[in-house]
Amino acid sequence: MARQPKTLRFQPAGGDKSAGVPVGKKQKLQIERLAHDGRGIAHVDGRTWFVAGALAGEDVEARVLAARSKVVDARVERVLKASDLRRQPACAVAGRCGGCSLQHLPHAEQLALKQRSLAEQLQRLAQVQPEEWATPLTGPELGYRRRTRIAVRWDAKQKRLEVGFRAAASQDIVALGECPVLVQPLQSIARALPALLRQFGRPERLGHVELFSGTQVALLLRHTGALVEADQQLLRQFCAEQQVQLWWHGEGEPYPDQAGAELGFALPAFAVELAWRPGDFVQVNASINEQMVAQALDWLAPQADERVLDLFCGLGNFALPLARRVREVVAVEGVAAMVERAQANALANGLDNVRVLCADLAQPLHSASWAECGFPAVLLDPPRDGAFEVVRDMQRLGAERVLYVSCNPATLARDAAELVRQGYRLRKAGILDMFPQTAHVEAMALFERG
Repeated sequence: MARQPKTLRFQPAGGDKSAGVPVGKKQKLQIERLAHDGRGIAHVDGRTWFVAGALAGEDVEARVLAARSKVVDARVERVLKASDLRRQPACAVAGRCGGCSLQHLPHAEQLALKQRSLAEQLQRLAQVQPEEWATPLTGPELGYRRRTRIAVRWDAKQKRLEVGFRAAASQDIVALGECPVLVQPLQSIARALPALLRQFGRPERLGHVELFSGTQVALLLRHTGALVEADQQLLRQFCAEQQVQLWWHGEGEPYPDQAGAELGFALPAFAVELAWRPGDFVQVNASINEQMVAQALDWLAPQADERVLDLFCGLGNFALPLARRVREVVAVEGVAAMVERAQANALANGLDNVRVLCADLAQPLHSASWAECGFPAVLLDPPRDGAFEVVRDMQRLGAERVLYVSCNPATLARDAAELVRQGYRLRKAGILDMFPQTAHVEAMALFERG
């Protein structure tokens, strides 16, 4: 092949390659509106900027965190002209800590943002809106979180133990002080924890700490190497003084310091108590969780003589309350350990009409023998990936009513489009404020056939 002349230049397929935006650069921006995740949106020189900590209508100076093609991620450094909506965050490290992203926005506006996010996703991906919008389920905007993970890292160069929460858009650790979103029993433990851990003789063996509050308050220590006896005794004494149950997590599964210790949470309205272990999925907001279960049963309207299918059942958060009202609940979960715990929870609550099965719910249901008889009512609470393969078989199950609880509006909308294609209509939908001070959207939707 003949060589190309040296004077010939080829243009990349994407057109002229513009200079990138360097990380750390500061830029003055006018914020136009909020994205679904609560970041402000601005446009400069053909690029779209997503700015954490900004509000619509504000002029800000932002620092670049990352840039790719025509999109720039940034964070507010200074507010030059503030929105009338801007409020003082309740937490001193809001904006730096990665836990909360919307403390500068009033709670009512947070709810409106989440409502718009759900409505826009349903319209854009499924071309559907509910016949009825439900009032958002809400609870306390602070002091709601009953579970948290605290980062622990030994800085060998500085000979210093860092204890706190992961920083936003960074691997840094924000020092642990007051955390106003934690439930009260965990706040005092969290405050005392850094001083305790800095007394350890081998702090480099510490991984992280998890705190839980339910029927008991518990502390789990993740450690990456064997702890010396003196360090173990320090933690045992601390937990005894704080009246906290102690769990260890080295190699293998977590285990309690005292054999036979159990964790649990209650759903008083349904006379149900569920046992669980560290590592199991549990909703972090007790108030919203109980309201969510009550609303799910109200919307689904299960009848006393019905068989109800609960998919992605977990520990039995929905299945056990359902079992109080119907003839039989078939509960299905993909994780074998959770299946065992859900069945044990049913027996511990005296419910012999719950059948818990293990199945891969990322696969179609039509080959499952337990699905052959059909169900008039189906409840599903999938992870963020949604439940596309499950909803594809909904008509085969004979479901007249489908109650879908979602932690991701995008996959809910995708699955809603499939249900509508099968002849279901979106009867009701609404948001659940499971995570105040964040842009995370939990939603519930009721589909009815006909």
